[in-house]
Amino acid sequence: MTIYARILGIIFGILMLLLAVLITFETLIRKFFSLSLGGVDELGGYAIAIAAPLAFCVAMVEQSHIRINLLHMRLPTTAQAVLNALAALSMGLLAAFLLYFTVQTVLDTRMYRSIAQTPWATPLIYPQAVWLVAMTAFSLAAALLSVKAILLLLKRDWKTLNRQFGPSSATDELEAELADLEHREGGKL
Repeated sequence: MTIYARILGIIFGILMLLLAVLITFETLIRKFFSLSLGGVDELGGYAIAIAAPLAFCVAMVEQSHIRINLLHMRLPTTAQAVLNALAALSMGLLAAFLLYFTVQTVLDTRMYRSIAQTPWATPLIYPQAVWLVAMTAFSLAAALLSVKAILLLLKRDWKTLNRQFGPSSATDELEAELADLEHREGGKL
């Protein structure tokens, strides 16, 4: 699952870099040549819509989303495990809802042959189809992680469930940062 998240993260990064280059180019030609490409904002909207589910997936798989665990860490191990499984299941249900909404939007767009109300008049089916692929990637990861969490819950494997789906402690985060620093420094620590 980590490789999957890494690939989606790379795609996300490429999209955002391309968008940044395009916006920079647009800004420079407006400033120095009083010209405009027109539609860069449209492309930016498409890029964000496509990149968001990719970022959701990376955050979910890498457990890098924000979780407030003030009360969570004070609960018994079993209660933590149940809450962690519930959180994974909730994310899976949210992803399923978002995928359903995305599919409905794409189907409506195809039925009505919708076009963007912009100078380019882009047929919306093209960017929305890519959005659908990105949302499917997120939903697939969320579904797999939800099933894994539920199976661990049914097996009553509280330790594994908490380790794989629970929030990191301050000590865990410090150790991860120090390991990353050591890796970047080439093992000098």
